[in-house]
Amino acid sequence: MADRSTAFLTEQQIMIRDAARRLAAGVVAPTAAERDRTSAWPRAELKTLADGGFLGMLIPEEYGGVGAGFVEFCLAQHEFAAVDAGLATILHVHNITAMCIAANGTEAQKRNYLPAMAHGEAIGATLISEPQAGSDTAALRATAQRDGDCFVLNGTKQFVSNGSEAGVAVVLAQTDKSKGKKGWSTFVIDPRQAGYQVSRIESKLGQHTAHTAQIVFDNYRAPATTLLAEEGCGYSTILGSLSDGRIGIAFIAAGAARGALDAALQYANEREVSGKTIIELQGVAFDLADMAAQVDVAFQYCLHTAQLCEAGMECGKEASIAKLFASEMAEKVCSQALQIHGGYGYLTDFPVERYYRDVRVTSIYEGTSHIQKLIIARSLA
Repeated sequence: MADRSTAFLTEQQIMIRDAARRLAAGVVAPTAAERDRTSAWPRAELKTLADGGFLGMLIPEEYGGVGAGFVEFCLAQHEFAAVDAGLATILHVHNITAMCIAANGTEAQKRNYLPAMAHGEAIGATLISEPQAGSDTAALRATAQRDGDCFVLNGTKQFVSNGSEAGVAVVLAQTDKSKGKKGWSTFVIDPRQAGYQVSRIESKLGQHTAHTAQIVFDNYRAPATTLLAEEGCGYSTILGSLSDGRIGIAFIAAGAARGALDAALQYANEREVSGKTIIELQGVAFDLADMAAQVDVAFQYCLHTAQLCEAGMECGKEASIAKLFASEMAEKVCSQALQIHGGYGYLTDFPVERYYRDVRVTSIYEGTSHIQKLIIARSLA
């Protein structure tokens, strides 16, 4: 049967997707289970992906990147998530951080950070959430106080993907409390400098290879030249990348669901009961049909939203719909894939239990499902 998912993709998009699929199968998948068991950072895998251009997808060519379109980036994310959602999260955060710098940075900042990011020599992280404030950005407390030609950063950032491994970090901090939302600024900094402290790496339900850290700033001195965009533009800088980030997470969720569906199909075609493969049982076949329908619908809507984003159209509502639908769909599909495996699905010998654990966070990070519903509801007024 022809692959109809390519019907409206360009030749370039198909080429990048297929390249990602080959690397996912040949480089990422073979080590995914072991990395999950040991919580190992995928250093060797990231180097190979960097050589293939996947760490510089959203970085312009003049700074050493690929200069790929947003749709191409999302298609690649989908392929990597189909074998390892944790590694896809690492790539997602890294590339979205690079995109933020490319869109808002000075020429000096771009030349200082982007080539190293494109080549995998510096992993990117974005620091927004805090222990007492996730989606409630009004409750953020991290400060950046002016001291001569520097800003002194203090405070704690929570749930920082890539934070313990980062070579480049974009940080949101309050520079002037009296100005409300206009009193927040973003900085692009070097995490290897004194004052950036990894206080702990979180122990998590899933995505063990994607390290999530708590970061403490203790009098970190950031030169004024590290301001990303102008002082007081922190909120607009961060908000400018939210839709892109949510669409990327939607593709990760849809990719993981596709991986779980593929695993369930393989098992159903091999497992026999009373002389028949279980896919011949109507109940199992109907479950697989329902899973396939949900995975396909999610992918097509995610693709539609990515195309809107790439075209420069306002797509905040669509990004929230994509993330809401794909993440909640993925949890159901991964659960059903585990169920089809029966008792074996509960064992680490099969990948579906990892998919089941890894996908759970997709309805939490980059804005919970409730936050997405709130955004969608407001767009209806």
